[in-house]
Amino acid sequence: MRAVTREKGDAVPALYVEIAEGLRRSILSGEYPVGARLPSESDLAVRWSASRGTVRQAVALLTSEGLIGSRQGARRIVLRRERRHSFAELHSFAQWARAMGYRATSRFLHRERRPATPEEARRLVLPEGAGVLDVLRLRYLDGEPVMVERTAYAAWVAPAVEALPVDCASIMDSMAEEAGIVAHYGEHLIDAVPAGSDDARLLRVRRGSPLLRQRHLTSNPDGRPIEWTEDRYRAGSVTFNVSNSVGTAPLVRDPGALLM
Repeated sequence: MRAVTREKGDAVPALYVEIAEGLRRSILSGEYPVGARLPSESDLAVRWSASRGTVRQAVALLTSEGLIGSRQGARRIVLRRERRHSFAELHSFAQWARAMGYRATSRFLHRERRPATPEEARRLVLPEGAGVLDVLRLRYLDGEPVMVERTAYAAWVAPAVEALPVDCASIMDSMAEEAGIVAHYGEHLIDAVPAGSDDARLLRVRRGSPLLRQRHLTSNPDGRPIEWTEDRYRAGSVTFNVSNSVGTAPLVRDPGALLM
């Protein structure tokens, strides 16, 4: 890994962000594999011509993402590398995790029918007073809780979801295999929200901790809405990266270190 030479007058990010990005690239490229120790703060300071305080800011940023561990008095250790998934591909959470070599599990916390909220009715194109199946699930990667999933399923798919076992790894896969219901992703909305008491307990974070929220609408090939879902990822478990070009701007989910 080499420090980047900056020309006078160039618009550049804060130096600690630049250092963090350089270290992140080195981790993702395998220069620092999982379990490896990073160089000491003093070595990084020399390499980047930076103060040790600036290096600590960079290290703190990577620690918050979960890429490295932070043990006081010891050199930081690489915990894991980011896991990437493009929303341009019609992959479920479980399919994506398996493709990246990780073990995805989940647990239903509740499944109950109730009237749709006004937003759910609008998203799912339901008449006023129509019912939905309300589902709460906790999603895990390699045994660690990374995401709370809240979904409103349209009534026409509710029986298929109600029939699934409590530890069903992928509702999308199971619906396709057992009920012939094939899902296509549509709209994605992304923002950040503070963790409430329930989310904090489930994701093992402090109340008020930042969570990355992704909301998406899923429809079948004919455009018939299947579900309106809100996913809340634990900080450090996922990043969302948009690569822009003249022709397209694919949205990429980059689950990082435990990000969700």
